[in-house]
Amino acid sequence: MRQTNRPAVVAAVMLGTFLAALDTSIVGTAMPTVIGELSGISLYSWVFSAYLLTSTTTVPLYGRLADLYGRKPLFLAAAGIFVVGSMLCGVAQSMPQLVAFRALQGLGAGGIIPVTLTIVGDIFSVDERARMQGIFSAVWGTSAVAGPTIGGLIVDYVHWRWVFYINLPFGIASTVLLWLFLHERVERRRHAIDYAGTISLTLSITALLVALLEVGEGWAWLDPLIVAALGLAAVLLAYFVWHERRVPEPILPLELFRTRVIGVSAVAGILIGGAMFGVTSYLPLYVQGVLLGTAVTAGMVVAPNSLGWSLASIVSGRLILRFGYRTAVVAGVTAIVLASLLIQAVPRGESLWLAVAAAGTFGIGMGLSATAFIIAAQNAVGWAERGIATAAITFSRTIGGAVGVAALGTVLSSTMNARLAGLPEAARDTNALLDPAVRATLPPGALDAARSALADALGLVYLGVLAIALFAFVIVLLGFPRGSIADLQAVAAAPESPDRAAATTAPGAGERMDEAR
Repeated sequence: MRQTNRPAVVAAVMLGTFLAALDTSIVGTAMPTVIGELSGISLYSWVFSAYLLTSTTTVPLYGRLADLYGRKPLFLAAAGIFVVGSMLCGVAQSMPQLVAFRALQGLGAGGIIPVTLTIVGDIFSVDERARMQGIFSAVWGTSAVAGPTIGGLIVDYVHWRWVFYINLPFGIASTVLLWLFLHERVERRRHAIDYAGTISLTLSITALLVALLEVGEGWAWLDPLIVAALGLAAVLLAYFVWHERRVPEPILPLELFRTRVIGVSAVAGILIGGAMFGVTSYLPLYVQGVLLGTAVTAGMVVAPNSLGWSLASIVSGRLILRFGYRTAVVAGVTAIVLASLLIQAVPRGESLWLAVAAAGTFGIGMGLSATAFIIAAQNAVGWAERGIATAAITFSRTIGGAVGVAALGTVLSSTMNARLAGLPEAARDTNALLDPAVRATLPPGALDAARSALADALGLVYLGVLAIALFAFVIVLLGFPRGSIADLQAVAAAPESPDRAAATTAPGAGERMDEAR
């Protein structure tokens, strides 16, 4: 069997990482222009929500299938779906079409990042992996920062459709490189795909996210449709847990979370994801609505988050190798708490630099902790579970972000409604704060009242971010295990569950690692 060409595979997965990261930030820049051409402003949020729903709910499925059938076919499938979805987005002739094609694009995006991270875990030793994860995070951060600028240039000088077409050459190059140069030996045997688990988990999360997204849009919690969606989510989740304990090859093995490193990393990931999306979503709102800045200014405020994440990821790899996972994780969550404290002062002042400092510090915390969580989880299992372990950590952060940003949005809207109830009609349209042309027409008194109401509401949102960050800090401080990399590897090699032992020492697992290297 031919040897894997590691430099070529690294180039392939870096292109895949760049592709996924760029798409998360480039689309928002083009959307006002898209709305102007296609109309359908009522579907504006669903261009993002449809992508979020499908890319979130498919992460565990890709992780599990990558363990059953190998990383290569799953990456090729995910990248292929993403490229096709991007092409269709570029030719969309209406907003409903764009929403549908964004959902298809998300079906592919859900597999790109977890499978690429798993491939890195396969072809590199733990020492090499700590360094490589930092480089990949740097690629992610650079892409995310460059996205709004690239998007603006494309929209202004080419056409908004090329915001989607730009994905095609990167996706095709990544797919071809991986197809040619990644060689892996997968144990050939019949697998029982857990269709019931996949469908129940996907529908449960979809129902939960739809309910939260609609509440964030102003629906009441006790509205019959919201209650029905939440009830459906709870019933399907309960069925999923019951079902996963009874199938031979579950889509998300619950025993995985009995491993302390993975269990704590997943819980902390949910909380940190909620705090992270709270910062990246609601700091720009302060800049535009309270400081009366532009979209460009708001993007510049959030950019240090990605830069801090990239640089800290490189540092995190060095900390892991020298001091172990816990040092990097605790340092990262401490920085997140510090950033959340800084954010408390943001609505009470007029300083743009305070928001910049908070975003940058938060990014440093994410870079230190997220890298350590992924590497620790990958190193706690064998080849046969590395894909789902990686996906579980990625999924926890994503679902935490989706739930967190919707819950904080509910706090924002309810507080705003209460603050604006007694104000004149002209001051109640807070949407006008976000449009420089419209807010210039507001009377000074109405403008000041609307800004004050938004600042008060954001103060409660940022307080929620701090509460989430403190909870994550306590979970990590009390729960994340101590010990060097070698110590935790020894614990993982002697699991309590016989099933885990069988999976970790599955026939051919060691051979796959040797050949991949």
